[in-house]
Amino acid sequence: MNKQTGLLLFAATILTACGSAPSRQAATQPSVPVVEAQTTRIEPALQPAKQAIAQPGRGGYLEGDGPGADAPANLDATPDAVPKAEPLHPYANRQYVALGKTYTPLAAPGNFKERGIASWYGKKFHGQHTSSGETYDMYGMTAAHPTLPIPSYARVTNLGNHKSVVVRINDRGPFLHDRIIDLSYTAAHKLGIVGNGSSEVEVESIAMDAAVAAPIAAESIKSEPLPPEPAATAASASTPAAGNTYLQLGAFKSQQGAESFLARMRAEFSGSGKQVNLFEKDGLTRVHLGPYVSADEAKAIAEKLQAKLGFKPMVNVH
Repeated sequence: MNKQTGLLLFAATILTACGSAPSRQAATQPSVPVVEAQTTRIEPALQPAKQAIAQPGRGGYLEGDGPGADAPANLDATPDAVPKAEPLHPYANRQYVALGKTYTPLAAPGNFKERGIASWYGKKFHGQHTSSGETYDMYGMTAAHPTLPIPSYARVTNLGNHKSVVVRINDRGPFLHDRIIDLSYTAAHKLGIVGNGSSEVEVESIAMDAAVAAPIAAESIKSEPLPPEPAATAASASTPAAGNTYLQLGAFKSQQGAESFLARMRAEFSGSGKQVNLFEKDGLTRVHLGPYVSADEAKAIAEKLQAKLGFKPMVNVH
């Protein structure tokens, strides 16, 4: 073996040894086991049924209103109202005035369809009387409407998600915020509008095959303006009026209708520092806001409320 051949054999031996030795980097790295994807999947924790109910934001309902603390476990399983022929209420279907607007209820169900904004009412009215005299159950399938017959039935469809429910109309309202119907909490939940508080819907009255009793003939119920004050009273309009000056918000022939409207106005004006009470005069049950210390104060407040209510309440002295 010559010198050149020996050098070549030595170099080949060195290269072979280097190729078979593990690298430093590979030796210092910990081994990482391969895990199948399904073994690392984490199932979401099961939540109680009550917590699955969406908690609403401010939405379209009144300040202080909202869902109850003890909602039934599965509101989606609540059956819709089942339409049936019922005699119309003898008083809740008369013409009435609320917040300066005259409403004439329909004489019979059916042949009515409208689109607009629906909202819902909950714990603030739960257990109170409706216009029909029944007790409001926020977990039932009911609704309040300004003119549909009481009682009657309507199909309400959420135009945003096309969900639909059938409700029983047993109350009057809504009267503010350009809404067309106020749903019970459960009806709103089934329609998917609880979280937003309101949504655009279509309301269609359901006609009954069997005839129902006709309501008492509608009679006009009007609010009366304050009569001219005597000269002595007018001269001292800025002086206290012994707390007997009020603003009239509505007048009703039906005691039940007045009480239902009263509950809504008390909620609307809660925190205002003024009372909303009923006052009987000339055969009408009137809803009054006050008292105010003077006619001037009452007139000034009426001007401010005009934009909120859509009309200017009338000053009324007891």
